Amino acid sequence: MGNCFVVKIKAESPFHSTPASGANSRYVSRDGNDRSCSSSRVSAASVPATPRSEGEILQSPNLKSFSFNDLKSATRNFRPDSVLGEGGFGSVFKGWIDEHTFAAAKPGTGIVIAVKRLNQEGFQGHREWLAEINYLGQLYHPNLVKLLGYCFEDEHRLLVYEFMPRGSLENHLFRRGSYFQPLSWNLRMKLALGAARGLAFLHNAETTVIYRDFKTSNILLDSSYNAKLSDFGLAKDGPTGDKSHVSTRVMGTYGYAAPEYLATGHLTVKSDVYSFGVVLLEMLSGRRAVDKNRPSGEHNLVEWARPYLSNKRKIFRVLDARLEGQYSFVGAQKAAALALQCLSSESKFRPSMEQVVSALEELQEAKDAVRNSHVQQNCRVQSSSGGHRSRRASWQVGNGDIAYPRPSASPLYA
Repeated sequence: MGNCFVVKIKAESPFHSTPASGANSRYVSRDGNDRSCSSSRVSAASVPATPRSEGEILQSPNLKSFSFNDLKSATRNFRPDSVLGEGGFGSVFKGWIDEHTFAAAKPGTGIVIAVKRLNQEGFQGHREWLAEINYLGQLYHPNLVKLLGYCFEDEHRLLVYEFMPRGSLENHLFRRGSYFQPLSWNLRMKLALGAARGLAFLHNAETTVIYRDFKTSNILLDSSYNAKLSDFGLAKDGPTGDKSHVSTRVMGTYGYAAPEYLATGHLTVKSDVYSFGVVLLEMLSGRRAVDKNRPSGEHNLVEWARPYLSNKRKIFRVLDARLEGQYSFVGAQKAAALALQCLSSESKFRPSMEQVVSALEELQEAKDAVRNSHVQQNCRVQSSSGGHRSRRASWQVGNGDIAYPRPSASPLYA
């Protein structure tokens, strides 16, 4: 198995959230129609505008209430070598439970889980713990991490999630070493689309959910490199009625927050769209949103890249050099233009997440069309050469499949 269920490290602005609300019913869009967010299978509850009490939240029929001793046994007494990640509000441990009874199991048996144990100091940690249960206890989507249960016993606050064996997008983009090979262009676009579908699902709930902390460390990958949003501690219900925004204290992570949110504390779904633009730019460039180790003038990724993204001839100065030869000129231009649109200084010029999903799906379809044309070309070459290999078919391998040019034999390029 892989590793890493990564906890976010929050940076609370000195400028200035309370967990939001929820209850059970079928997930529908604001126009009253069933939504699958671009053909993904969705099963979820809506999150109503009326805030629920702590007791109501903890009575979620979709979650199991674990005892502290259960989780202590499942994680082998929270052993240091079981730690998957650490953050400002707690540590995450790897554990094992029986897939039928959910009782603690021996390591290597049953199913693997990730157990977040919150620090016991401070009320903010409890509020975020409750917010995660409130949202993930009701919402289900293929691009949201699954919450299995929680522990609420004495001073102990724990959350139990499905284990994500590939770890975080952050690790795959920025860690260097033999385990983390560079993600291919196609894989980056697949992950961007999956994360976008997760955000679009939240934004189109009966009561809009604003994620508020979209970043690479909160995007986790399963064994098939499907992206799932994790860590809903800062999530908040969107505006209702004729309100245009929600006013909150500014919380999140530096480098990802929208400028109008930082300036005013006014939160909308377009705040998430901006954060998505930052992450998409990180995926295109292979650079962190904020990196003080870069030369002067390049510390802030958005500020450095914006002039290049708006010039078709210069966008390649932004693109990750490790991706050379893996993308088409048109595909790179469209991806860069989408990132730039999401990063518009004025929120009204940013697309909705549904529009982002549509744009990324078009990129995916264009890639598939190119692949199909290669297959057809290969068939024509085979028939015209009487079954003999020709120089023009040098990318064909022995079993008749297409061996696309790859900079590495790593399975990450599959």
